[in-house]
Amino acid sequence: MDHGESRRPEKRRRRRRVALCVAAVLLLLIIVAVVLGVTLSKETNQFQSVFFSRCEKFKGHDCQKIWEAFQQAYVNQDPCDVPMEAYDPLITAAPFKPTCNRMMFWSKTKDVVHEFTEKRDCFVTLEDTLLGSVLDGLTWCGKEGSSETFTSDCPGWTDCENNTVRSFWNRVSAAYADIACGDVTAMLNGSIAVPFSPTSIFGSIEVKGLNATRVKSLNVVLVTDEKNVTNCTNASLKDLQKELAEGIKYNCKEVPETQIQECGSNPQKPCGSCW
Repeated sequence: MDHGESRRPEKRRRRRRVALCVAAVLLLLIIVAVVLGVTLSKETNQFQSVFFSRCEKFKGHDCQKIWEAFQQAYVNQDPCDVPMEAYDPLITAAPFKPTCNRMMFWSKTKDVVHEFTEKRDCFVTLEDTLLGSVLDGLTWCGKEGSSETFTSDCPGWTDCENNTVRSFWNRVSAAYADIACGDVTAMLNGSIAVPFSPTSIFGSIEVKGLNATRVKSLNVVLVTDEKNVTNCTNASLKDLQKELAEGIKYNCKEVPETQIQECGSNPQKPCGSCW
């Protein structure tokens, strides 16, 4: 018997097994790629759906144009290398409109402020505007080499300075402060030792963006409760006053949170008498 001949069937079987293994691996890779692609597309579609549903509540705006300008800022970009200026086209696509004497800023009082503005049409916060409302509470980022929008595995607020979300809020906050006019209000937290922080968005961007040619005064509403630890004589608030451009008047009033809640629940009470 020729021993070479006896080995040929075994070699053929081995080659078939190898071929089958390779085919199985390739099939698995294709399945993984398809599943991953579907997952990423689903992530983008879900985010886009939220974006459009919120945007369409603001009548008279081209939400598709705004979406495209928004994506231009971060898609196919390193999520830690998206500077504030990347959102300039978005501001152009959905510019802020001044609401003189009704503009409200805040720092560490988000829940109190928005509970009030949701019930009463006395003031307008950044989050009540189109861009602020559309993206409030959302997380998003892009990745180099991808056209998708990611909502997971994005850098956190403090992970890097120029991360996608942080740069957005810095840019829109600057734009919102830039159009402030008349008497401007700011709700600050009287239940913490330092109600005004120069490193907060309010302190580092919004206060510095108030223009004395348009803004007459900054009226601080220091929200207090039973745990109140400070008042309008707080040193940090004196620092705030120093930060204001020359010509902008400064006022501060301590207002119990319960009073703000009561005014929010009473539509008959004039806005001017809430505090």
